[in-house]
Amino acid sequence: IRQDSKSLNYIHQSSQSTLSPITTPLALVSQIQRSGGTLLSQLFDGHPQLHAHPHELKIGFPKKHLWPEPDKRDSPERWFEMLFEHDVITHSKHGYKKDQRDQQAFSFIFRPALQRKLFLDCLAGREDITTRDILDAYMTSYFFAWLNNLNISGQKRYITAFTPRLSVRQQDAQSFFKTYPDGRLISIVRDPKNWYPSARGHEIAENKYNEIGKAIDQWNESTDAMIRNKREFTEAVCLLRFEDLVSKTEAVMRYLAGFLEIEFDSILLTPTFNRDPILANTSFRHEQGQIRSGTLSRHQSLTTEEIETINRMSEDRYHKVLTMAVDF
Repeated sequence: IRQDSKSLNYIHQSSQSTLSPITTPLALVSQIQRSGGTLLSQLFDGHPQLHAHPHELKIGFPKKHLWPEPDKRDSPERWFEMLFEHDVITHSKHGYKKDQRDQQAFSFIFRPALQRKLFLDCLAGREDITTRDILDAYMTSYFFAWLNNLNISGQKRYITAFTPRLSVRQQDAQSFFKTYPDGRLISIVRDPKNWYPSARGHEIAENKYNEIGKAIDQWNESTDAMIRNKREFTEAVCLLRFEDLVSKTEAVMRYLAGFLEIEFDSILLTPTFNRDPILANTSFRHEQGQIRSGTLSRHQSLTTEEIETINRMSEDRYHKVLTMAVDF
């Protein structure tokens, strides 16, 4: 994005004068796609004690589902290049959309060049820089370069963000908690009989979920990771049922407010972007600012053979993970 240098310098100087470094821990929402991660991130949006990342967090390197491990021998310029989320360019030009099929677009005023300047400012003159320092600088630069962010001020307890599959590999989960020992991991398990029709109908299904056996293998992998992460990191991990998030939203969000040590606020009950109601990210059509109960009956589109296949491949795992999920 071309930017007038004088204007950028003015914004940079203004941002420096009001900038307060963001060092709060990350509360990461992560599991396989089509399980409610986007919905939960939109419910967190706007809470006065949270910095809510508005899109999928894509700082993973070399792919978004791999936890970034910056090489300390590299320069800060290289670290920024590695972490930078290119989606902000598209959203700045055309407005924020979770799904390009959506007609709804939200104003997203973001200055990538300003973010780079702020990132470098945060690390200038620092020695013995850790991965946490680098990510704190990144988060600080991200939220302060988002110029029409309505929720930048106030005391925050966590940054909330959703990235699918970032917690699946044990190595990535361990690296996340090494970077954020004060962090939190929230994973949502969805009944595989409701998950599969949603996954199959998604725009990336041709590559990932078009074959039922391959799809359920991936659901199993994600579910095994939830069980492993809960056992390994215990109280820092929260497992939720997608069905509870949709049908018992207030109970779930009150629980999560306690889990994140924030006050319950009614904004936690409505999916929003920058505090404006937003359409849910579903493979089926819906109403703005509403949570779709129809997501609980996707299994009705399956054949008897498909249901039998899913039960045979996943039933034991599903029952096992439910014993570790919060009971509402």
